[in-house]
Amino acid sequence: MNWINKDTEIYCSFAETAGNTGCQMMNTSFHYYGLNKIYKSFSVKSIEDAVNAVKTLNIKGFAITMPYKVDVLKYVNGMSDDVKEIGAANTVLNFNNGFLHAYNTDAYAARTFLGDYDNRKKLYIIGNGGYSKAVKWSGSDCRFETEIVTRSNWNEIYDIRDSVVYNCTPVDITNMVHPSNDFINCLVESKTGKQLARLQASKQFEMYTNKRFPL
Repeated sequence: MNWINKDTEIYCSFAETAGNTGCQMMNTSFHYYGLNKIYKSFSVKSIEDAVNAVKTLNIKGFAITMPYKVDVLKYVNGMSDDVKEIGAANTVLNFNNGFLHAYNTDAYAARTFLGDYDNRKKLYIIGNGGYSKAVKWSGSDCRFETEIVTRSNWNEIYDIRDSVVYNCTPVDITNMVHPSNDFINCLVESKTGKQLARLQASKQFEMYTNKRFPL
């Protein structure tokens, strides 16, 4: 493992409240390959200021978490076709010192995960933020009939039966979901949340390094 030096490439994540999961997975994976790269999560109040910092410091790539997955698109130079359709991104690569291109590895993880579920069941997506947009797009790609549950019809969660329920909010709704449902919880503390985090991070790591995710 190289010591951090003037040539170390920096990758990061921006969130309203920073977490440790991305740091642990990415830095462990960089170390596995002996790459001169580091990863750091940041709590930010302005995604515009954060993106400007990326350009100033030549940060090579970054992840975006709630609540900035939609707003970040105002400040990039290009986006993948799926991001154009979804309307949200969670990954940005910095090409040529300032050309920022947006991607969505949440969609990759959700599509991979939903592929293991019965699409004859209805898919209920809880929440309507940037992550929800990626899940809705993925559900459509997997041929699910979908319905969005938001704060305006929140109590409907109690009535859902024999369906797939996908929580896309920071609220733990485990106790609200009937056991007849297949429950996918995005919270990283949950079993499914950990699996989803690994899936999307694996794609990010490949984009950052052109190497296979080792975890």
